[in-house]
Amino acid sequence: MAAKGISRTFVWILMGLLILGLAGFGATNLSGAFSTLARVGTAEIRQGEYSRALQNEIRARESERGEAISFQQARTMGIPDQVLAQLVTTASFDHEADRLGISIGDDNLRQQILGIQAFQGIDGNFDREAYAFALDRIGLTEAEFETDMREETARALVQSAVMAGVTVPDAYLDTLLTYLGEERDITWAVLDRADLDTGLPVPTEDDLRSYHQGNLPSFTTPETKRITYAWLTPEMIIDTVEVDEQSLRDAYEERAAEFNQPERRLVERLAFADTGAAETAIAGIRDGSTDFETLVEGRGLDLVDVDLGDVAREDLGSAADAVFAAQTGDVVGPLETELGPALFRVNAILSAQETTFEEAQPQLRDTLAADRARRVIDSRIDRVADLLAGGATIEDLAAETDMEQGRIDWHPGVTDGIGAYEAFRQAAEAITEDDFPDVEQLGDGGIFAMRLDRVIEPEIQPLDEVRDAVLAGWRQQATVTALSEKADALMTDLRGGTEFADLGLDTFDAQSLTRQGFQPDTPPEFIETVFDMQPGDVSLLEGEGRVFILRLDAVRPPAPDNEDLNQLRNALRDQSASSVAQDFYQILATDIRSRTEIEIDQQAINAVHSNFQ
Repeated sequence: MAAKGISRTFVWILMGLLILGLAGFGATNLSGAFSTLARVGTAEIRQGEYSRALQNEIRARESERGEAISFQQARTMGIPDQVLAQLVTTASFDHEADRLGISIGDDNLRQQILGIQAFQGIDGNFDREAYAFALDRIGLTEAEFETDMREETARALVQSAVMAGVTVPDAYLDTLLTYLGEERDITWAVLDRADLDTGLPVPTEDDLRSYHQGNLPSFTTPETKRITYAWLTPEMIIDTVEVDEQSLRDAYEERAAEFNQPERRLVERLAFADTGAAETAIAGIRDGSTDFETLVEGRGLDLVDVDLGDVAREDLGSAADAVFAAQTGDVVGPLETELGPALFRVNAILSAQETTFEEAQPQLRDTLAADRARRVIDSRIDRVADLLAGGATIEDLAAETDMEQGRIDWHPGVTDGIGAYEAFRQAAEAITEDDFPDVEQLGDGGIFAMRLDRVIEPEIQPLDEVRDAVLAGWRQQATVTALSEKADALMTDLRGGTEFADLGLDTFDAQSLTRQGFQPDTPPEFIETVFDMQPGDVSLLEGEGRVFILRLDAVRPPAPDNEDLNQLRNALRDQSASSVAQDFYQILATDIRSRTEIEIDQQAINAVHSNFQ
């Protein structure tokens, strides 16, 4: 008996210790010893609140990225700190509302809860079971939820006192719109190497060396990643994929409408309200007093509005015989249609297209084989992943699977071979020497795995290795220098009132140019230069082996009837007011935090984080 008594006592002691040990963890709802995670004045941040906010933010980021985010990645991205900072700001407003004595009564709270659709039954009325079930799903008691509702409403009142009714002055909007919508007229001429009076000098070795040293970024190799990879694409195995004849014939039947198309017509149709109007219209076409285009325009329509595209007999109903009997360019009718009497113009005759099974077979085989090759590769992903998880190297994959091994010195400018795939480029950009190979998919259904062998740092290329490029660059620079010198004399004359034509210069011009405009075949700085000029100014803009002589002819304010600018004014008014209101909100939040005691329990935070590991 004594032995049994000692055994039971020992068991109860162990169970007690186990219960005490688990009490601090709060495995699911975090309702253990650290229920309060932080205090901001009189407001509290509970562990469950922080846990839910952190989980929601991680899920939102995962949705944006299209991939899962581990908690370690979330910490690297600063997500926990951002979530905590947001909750502290929210709690600071709760404290301020409490300090000011702002709250809502029970009746207002009741009306808000009754109006929440998630708490209503199928009859549209409040359903207490639905209320309890919805709160249970998000881990809240009724008391916690109702407290949150009170705090949220009071907080909103404090925030709206700062943010509501914020406006921006019209002068601010006028300044922005004048900047965006101001119009300018510009005339310019282009000088190139053919306009030089003499040839370029022959560069000395010192000239080339000086140009090389002065433009080292242009002669520096990019940072390069030496990557060993294994890959498998549908094209690599498509010749090994067998497609039986029955599958080809089934595919042919499924695409019969594509391979065998009936005779068709490109047709336009103009419908009329009554037969008399249609007959008058066709009579005018026949006697030459009008034509089809004029009739369309007279109805306030464009040709695109009456274009039926290519149609078969079955698309035209009772009008089919007359339309298909007409020749290209004929107008026939009036013919009855579902829209009333109409005239039809035939723009082209498309002959029937018949492709036999034998003719379509190569195309069908390529399509089916490519699809089956993708499925074959897809079925091998798990095996490749298992091999990598078991410690297989890239070389092992090439030896034990159909994957082919390769090596590439990759940088963003490499677009050949596997470097042409966007998925590979993104992976190559992100890979580090600490990463283990993992199987990833390519856009065409292929797969790959890779390993970063080393990072090759940027290197300055010696002059002898890039001599041709240095010589070409020097010549371009010398050309621009010589052209600029010639342009100086021309610009002096232009400033004195001489016209471009009097100087023998061919010109280009642009009217009503705005800052959002684009002028083709000009340097990137063209628009910026134009809007830095004043009326009558003459400026020089250097290009690649060319120079541009610009003269600003006129400056006009935005047109008052510009509908796009009027819509933009409304959008800018709302956007600017929202931005200012947000600034006010941040100023108030900072002020509240600066005069409020904030206590954060790091041990409680760690307890929440342990559930995300």
